[in-house]
Amino acid sequence: MRAIRFPTLLLLAVLAPLVFLTHLPYFGLPYFWDELGQFVPAALDIFHDGAWIPHSTVPNAHPPAVMAYLALVWQVAGYSIAATRLAMLALAAATVVFTFRLGGKLSGRPAAILGAVFLLVDPLFYAQSMMAQLDMPAMLFTVLSLLLFLADRHFAAAVACTALALSKETGALLPLIFIATLYRDPARSKYTACYLAPFAALAIWFFALWRGTGHIFGDPGFTHYNTMYSLNPVRASVALLRRFYFLFVADFRWIGSLAILFAWRRSPLYFTRAWKIVWCFIAAHILMVSLLGGATLERYLLPVIPLVYLAMGAAFQAMRPRWRTIGAVALAAGLFAGLFLNPPFPFPYENNLALVDFVDLHRDAAQFLEKSYPAKTIYTAWPLTQALRNPAFGYVDHPISAAETSDLHLSTLSALNPKSVDVLVLYSRTWEPSWGVLQWPFVRDFLGRFYEYEPQMTAAEVRQHFGLEPVRRWTQGGQWIEIFSRP
Repeated sequence: MRAIRFPTLLLLAVLAPLVFLTHLPYFGLPYFWDELGQFVPAALDIFHDGAWIPHSTVPNAHPPAVMAYLALVWQVAGYSIAATRLAMLALAAATVVFTFRLGGKLSGRPAAILGAVFLLVDPLFYAQSMMAQLDMPAMLFTVLSLLLFLADRHFAAAVACTALALSKETGALLPLIFIATLYRDPARSKYTACYLAPFAALAIWFFALWRGTGHIFGDPGFTHYNTMYSLNPVRASVALLRRFYFLFVADFRWIGSLAILFAWRRSPLYFTRAWKIVWCFIAAHILMVSLLGGATLERYLLPVIPLVYLAMGAAFQAMRPRWRTIGAVALAAGLFAGLFLNPPFPFPYENNLALVDFVDLHRDAAQFLEKSYPAKTIYTAWPLTQALRNPAFGYVDHPISAAETSDLHLSTLSALNPKSVDVLVLYSRTWEPSWGVLQWPFVRDFLGRFYEYEPQMTAAEVRQHFGLEPVRRWTQGGQWIEIFSRP
C-alpha cells in the first residue's frame, strides 16, 4: 500500500484534535451495554491471556481485530477507560478524513466538505465514535476500501477489505460486490482474485472458533437470535422500515433525502460507475442488516451512513445556492439537535447522548450500593450486574456480588423467591416516556406479540411480592434507576 499523501495527514492532524476535544468530557465515561458485556471483556482476554477466543464472555461470530487493536493500545499505554476512548476516537477521526477523500472522488470537494460535516454532527456517529464496538471501525474500513477500489488500487483495497471483514463479519458484503463488479469489467477482471483474501481470513477465524468452541459461529444462541429470530417476516419487515426511517427521515435527514430525489430526477449525478457501486452497496447493506441481527440496532447502519451523507452533500451542490445553504444548514442543525432530543418511541440509548444519562445513573447507583451494601447480593438485570462485578468497567472500586435476572418484567421477578432477595435494583431498560407511543395499547400489544415486550415490575409490586422498600431513586434525561431494600 503506498504511503498516505501529505494532504491526508494534514487533514488528520486538523480533524483528530477536533474529534478528541468534542469528546473530552467523556474520556472517563464507564463502559456501556455491549462494551462491558462483550467487546471489552474479549479485548481484556487478549490483553491478559493472549486468548483470541474469549473466555470471560460468550464467544460468538465477531472476529477479533478490533479487540486485538484495543489490547495493543493497552499494551503500549496501559489499561484505562481513557485509553480505550482515545483509541476509538483515533479511528473515528480517520473515518472523517477518508469520507472527505471519498467524497472528493465521487462528486468534488464542496460535496465532500458537506458530507464530512454532516458525519461530524451526526448523533449516532458522535456517540459510537468513542465506544469500543465494531461498527465504527467497520465504517472506517468500508470508506477506505471504496476509496482505494475506485482509485483502481486493488491490492491495497483488498487489504482494507480484509481488515473490514476481520473487524466485523458482515463486512464480507463489500468485497463480494467488488468481485461482482470486476467480473463484469474485462479491463479489470484480473484483480478479482485479490478480493478472495477477506473470505480466506474469515474462514481461518471460523475454523479457529469451531475448534475452540465446537460451534462454527461460537454460540448457538447468538446464531439463532441473529438469524432465525430476525428472519420472522413481521420482524424483518419492521426492521427494513426502521432502517429506511433512520437513514432517510429521522433527525431531519428527510431534508437530505428530498435533495437526493431532486438531484436524481434533474441531473445525471448518480449515474457514474462510482456512484452505482456506492448505491448498490447501500441497498445491499440495508437489506442484509434488516434480515440479520436480532437486536436491529441503528449502529449496524454505520458503514453506509457516510455514503448517504456524501450523496446528500452532492445533491445539495446540484441545487441553487440559496436552497443549498438553507437545506444544508437545516440538516446539520437537525442532526446536532438529535444529540440531545430523544424520539417518542423505544430506541437504543447508544444512538445519542442518552447513553451518558444511562451510564451516569448506573455509576451513581453502583457507588451507593458499594458503600451501603458491600456484603449483600444485588438482584438486578444485565448489564448492571456486569458493572457491579468488575471494577475494570468503571462503576465500582471493588467487586459486588450480583444475581442476574434475564429482565425486570413482572413475570420474571415474580418467579424469584421473595425471601432470597434483600436488595433489588430496577431501572429503565426501555425508553418509554409518558408522552411516548408505548402509552398506546395497540403498540404495546404489537411489541408484546413480536418482540417479547412486557412492562417492568412497579414499586408497588416490589413491595407486595418482596416486602422491600424504596431506598434511593435517581432520574436523569427521562431515565431512572431505583434501589429497594429490606427494612
